[in-house]
Amino acid sequence: MKKTIYPKLFLGYLLFGILGFAAVSTFTTQCAYQYILEKEASQLYKEANLAASDYAVSYYSNNITLEDFEERLVLLNLYLDAEVWVVSTSGEILVNSSQKTDPDNIQSIEGFDLSDFGNRYYKTGSFYNRFEDERLSVYAPISINYRVNSYVFIHKPIATLHTYNNGFLEIAYATLGILFLCAFVLLAIFTFTIILPIKKITKAANQYASGHFENPVDVHTDDEIGYLAASLTYMANELNTLEEDQRKFVSNVSHDFRSPLTSIKGYIEAMQDGTIPPEFQEKYLNIILFETERLTKLTESLLELNNYGKRGVMLDITAFDINQMIKMTAQTFEGSCKTKRIFFELILTGQTLFARADMGKIQRVIYNLIDNAIKFSHPDSVITVETTVKNEKIFVSVKDRGIGIPKASLPKIWERFYKTDLSRGKDKKGTGLGLAIVKEIIQAHQENINVVSTEGVGTEFIFSLPLDHPEDE
Repeated sequence: MKKTIYPKLFLGYLLFGILGFAAVSTFTTQCAYQYILEKEASQLYKEANLAASDYAVSYYSNNITLEDFEERLVLLNLYLDAEVWVVSTSGEILVNSSQKTDPDNIQSIEGFDLSDFGNRYYKTGSFYNRFEDERLSVYAPISINYRVNSYVFIHKPIATLHTYNNGFLEIAYATLGILFLCAFVLLAIFTFTIILPIKKITKAANQYASGHFENPVDVHTDDEIGYLAASLTYMANELNTLEEDQRKFVSNVSHDFRSPLTSIKGYIEAMQDGTIPPEFQEKYLNIILFETERLTKLTESLLELNNYGKRGVMLDITAFDINQMIKMTAQTFEGSCKTKRIFFELILTGQTLFARADMGKIQRVIYNLIDNAIKFSHPDSVITVETTVKNEKIFVSVKDRGIGIPKASLPKIWERFYKTDLSRGKDKKGTGLGLAIVKEIIQAHQENINVVSTEGVGTEFIFSLPLDHPEDE
């Protein structure tokens, strides 16, 4: 069974609730009770000190009667909801706020020892078994003439403190419940904003892995998940396009190889069986030679493109005079230009203009662009090659006045084997790889090449190269 992340999140949510409840019922309960106990002991200690320093001193100084003293202790009992005793140093209960004082029947606390309190002024328990329930007992000494005469004890039921503590815990549990509900809302938000989109992305990725690239990822959010979905959709489109390009590439290669091979095979068979008489064989041998050269050129171009496609091509970067290279390259087309009565117009910046690039590969770029311009130029026309400098870059332009490129075909001219409908009748020797090679070379130099064309008017290719300053070296 395939494991998913959602059960883990839900388990974490439940674990959060369980641990939260356990923390409140143990740690929070204990801490709250201890806090209430100390606060209540501190408050009772203040009241005990008040009774010892005011009521008791007034009584022992004979400023008030025993009845008045008892009445005040009873009022304090009612106010604090706790019994108030006056205990002698030997453990005799001299006054008890819960009963009338009988001087002839004084009760003693068995085992009374104030050292049992240690260094604190309070303790909990049954106070030497004087109470059936647990009490918080707080004492304060009564000093007469700087001597401890007796003690005021206040005994408050622990049950009262538990009541306070339970009220506090109810608030804590209610807060925990609200937090648990908030966590559930967060879990729901997390589910709809992350889990479900991830499931959609996973489903789409499985489809793409199976070779089905048609359906885009149905996630549209402006965050990392949405960016991931968009990237995956883009990747699927690219893979789909790549697969189509591969089929088209194989089809084009097959076609471009099949046509000349068929011609070569047909003419050779015709010579062997005598269909073509000996006196005409020279003509067809020239055709066979032409097709062989075409196959050789196609093979060399494919091998060159394959090297560029690896993105690991080594460039021999040097400084060279781009103006001189253009002049020399243009001269190699003298024969074909003379046949079509095409002239070159060279508009070159400066006597010399040094570029920093791979000289051999840039010469191939210029050769391919000029070769293209000659193929698609009208007779008695001019091809302009121009160099300009701007922002430390050299811009080389090759412009013809030929048939132009249809607007719809401009984005496709860099594709391998692509030929426009207008060029098919004129480009008999072309392989459809020249511009693809040009693009790869320029990109290998991390430079740019652009094309501007108007159908029936002409085409201009412009590419950039880094400018070199020989005088600075």
